[in-house]
Amino acid sequence: MSKVMPKEVKDVLSMEEILEISGLDMMEGILKGIYPAAPIANILNYRVHTVEKGRVVFRGTPNLESRNPMGTLHGGWYGTILDSAMACAVMTTLPAGKIQTTLEFKVNIIRSIPIGVTVDAVGTVEHSGKSTGVAVGSLVDITTGKLYASSSTTCIIMTPEQK
Repeated sequence: MSKVMPKEVKDVLSMEEILEISGLDMMEGILKGIYPAAPIANILNYRVHTVEKGRVVFRGTPNLESRNPMGTLHGGWYGTILDSAMACAVMTTLPAGKIQTTLEFKVNIIRSIPIGVTVDAVGTVEHSGKSTGVAVGSLVDITTGKLYASSSTTCIIMTPEQK
């Protein structure tokens, strides 16, 4: 699967470790528990569910701590899980030595997710080039297929300098 096999799962990989593996290997490693998931996923209660080249699905259930003072789900929860799915989908297209980060993203919240409803955030790549990646996302109820939000992103693709 990859060149880097950490002895134990830690909070985050070093940049040196990240640059030695492809984005697809990294995401498959996170799915299998070989590499650490992003710490934000623990805080907001979502996990990697499916990984393939150009497509990543995160599954999550918003918790009470993710609600705003009115009792509805905070828009940041929608944005975070969708940004994760879309950016990680772009990451699956990158070879070793490349990284990406979100340059911009947009979320259209269609309806509020009720407490206790589990959703999939599906990120799908539309373009991955030398300097940018473009992906779209959707947030859907895993039981009914009801759409809660749609999104799009542009990621910048970089080759970090190694020290």
